[in-house]
Amino acid sequence: MRLFIAINFNEFSGYFQDLQKKLPKARHTFPKDFHLTLKFLGEVDDSKAEKIKGKLTEIKFKPFECEVSGIGNFGGKFVKIVFVRIVSEKMIDLQKQIDEKLSDFFKKEKSFEPHLTIARVKFIENKKEYIENLKKVKTEKQPKKVNSFELIKSTLTPEGPVYEVLGSYKAVQ
Repeated sequence: MRLFIAINFNEFSGYFQDLQKKLPKARHTFPKDFHLTLKFLGEVDDSKAEKIKGKLTEIKFKPFECEVSGIGNFGGKFVKIVFVRIVSEKMIDLQKQIDEKLSDFFKKEKSFEPHLTIARVKFIENKKEYIENLKKVKTEKQPKKVNSFELIKSTLTPEGPVYEVLGSYKAVQ
């Protein structure tokens, strides 16, 4: 099964959908669900998934705040992904803790930039113009309190990925 670890941001669906409408003209695909991926695990068998669940229960973190802080893109000149930056040192700390707990099973991330994908770019006629127009899309600061993260199974379908939460891991008070 294909797994990843994420923080759910679906309470901001309306806000992110409004941002999607402001994106420059191009052929986009848009996610149905909004989450911030802390670690992508890839294909994992059932027995390993159970061990991962056990390791994730060992992670201790306090609730923390993060916020939306601007729009950007991955892919350089090619523009493949449009994302919203998320700012939080505590989120980076949580990701490092997850990396450490799962280091027996997976390589540690080389770099982690908290972001939330709002669009994948399939085709752009004028990439330079697209990037310039993308810079004009303004975001409003949107604070979020993070109380948990989830282990999620992702099943790829022609209509897009289907997500199933396999475990939810709560912050300690």
